[in-house]
Amino acid sequence: MDVLRVDDRLTDEERLVRDTVRAFAAEAVAPRVAEWFEQGTFPVRELAPELGKLGLLGMHLTGYGCAGTGAVAYGVACRELEAADSGLRSFVSVQGSLAMTAIHRYGSEEQKGEWLPRMAAGEALGCFGLTEPDRGSDPADMRTRARRDGSDWVLDGAKMWITNGSVADVAVVWARTDDGIRGFLVPKGTPGFTAGDVHRKMSLRASITSELVLDGVRVPGDAVLPGVKGLKGPLGCLTEARYGIVWGAVGAGRACYEAAVDYARTREQFGRPIGAFQLTQEKLAWMEVALGQAGLVALHIGRLKEEGGATPQQVSFGKLANVRAALDVAREARTVLGANGITLEYPVIRHMNNLESVLTYEGTQEIHLLTLGKAVTGLDAFR
Repeated sequence: MDVLRVDDRLTDEERLVRDTVRAFAAEAVAPRVAEWFEQGTFPVRELAPELGKLGLLGMHLTGYGCAGTGAVAYGVACRELEAADSGLRSFVSVQGSLAMTAIHRYGSEEQKGEWLPRMAAGEALGCFGLTEPDRGSDPADMRTRARRDGSDWVLDGAKMWITNGSVADVAVVWARTDDGIRGFLVPKGTPGFTAGDVHRKMSLRASITSELVLDGVRVPGDAVLPGVKGLKGPLGCLTEARYGIVWGAVGAGRACYEAAVDYARTREQFGRPIGAFQLTQEKLAWMEVALGQAGLVALHIGRLKEEGGATPQQVSFGKLANVRAALDVAREARTVLGANGITLEYPVIRHMNNLESVLTYEGTQEIHLLTLGKAVTGLDAFR
C-alpha cells in the first residue's frame, strides 16, 4: 500500500519519528483503545509522561524542554497517533499546539518557565478555553468576560467542548476585556473555577471533553498572557492545531483502509476472497487515491511551514480536504467489512465516528469552505 510512496520524501529524522510513534501506538494504545472507546475513558495521567519521554508534547516548539522538531516531523507524529485513535492525537494537539503554543508564543518568561518544562514532560496538563456553549464558529462574539479589580482580574463565563478540561492543571482561557480579547492562565483549583465532563458521546469517546465554568474567578494581574491582544492570539494557536489534523486525518483514514485491505484478502464469498471482485477492488483503489492525495497535501503544507510560508488559508485547505477524504475512506471501508465493520473488533467504526467530530472541530467544514471562498473571491461571507 501507499502506491505513491509519499514517505520516500521524508528525511531520516522524520522516518525515525514515524517509526518511533508508530511503535508506541502499536504497543501502548492499539491493544486497549477499543476498550477505552467503549467505556468512554482515556488514561491521560498514564499516557502523558510516556508521550513526554518521547518528546511528543509541544514537539514543534523550541526551548523549555521541547523537542524543537520540524513541521513535517510533527505532522508525521500526528498521523501515527491518529492512526491509533483521534482522541490520542487530540490530546497531544491540545497540549502542544493549543495550550503550550499559547504560552510559548504569547506568555511572559515567568509563565513559560513555570509551565512549559512540566507540560513538555507530561507532568502538567493544559487545556484551551475558547469555544463557548452558544459561540462555536464565531468566537469574536464570546460572552466570557474579564474585568480588572485592583491589581487582579475577575473572570466570569463558560467554555464548552474543552478537551482535557477536567484533568488540566492549567487552562488557557480567552475572555473579553475593555482592552479587547485577552488570554489568561487559570490554574486548577482556583476558587470559582470548575470543570465537568461531557458524557454520552458517540464520538471521540477515548478523549476527555469538558465544560469549564468561571464564576467570579479571581487571578492575579500576571495571569494574563502579555504578548497578544485580540482574536489573532487564539486563532494563531488554532492554525497550529488544524495543521496537526491535516496529517492526523491521513492516519485515521489509513487505519480504515488497511483494515479493509486485510479483510478483503481473507474474507471469502462465492468461493474466493472478496478482494478478487471488481467492485471491491474499485473501492480499495479509490481509497488508495484519496489517501495518496491527502498525504501529498499534508507533506506540501508541512514543507511550506518549514519554509515559513504556510498561510491559514492553506491550512484550511488541508484540513477541509483531508478530513473529508478520510471520512469518505472510513465509510467505504465500513462497507467492505460488512456487518463486521460496525463492531469494535475492527477499528473502522471507531475511526468513522471520531472523524465526524474531527469534521466539525477546529473549524467546521462550512467555516473552512468560507475561508477558501474568501481567498478565491476577496469577499467576506462571514458577516
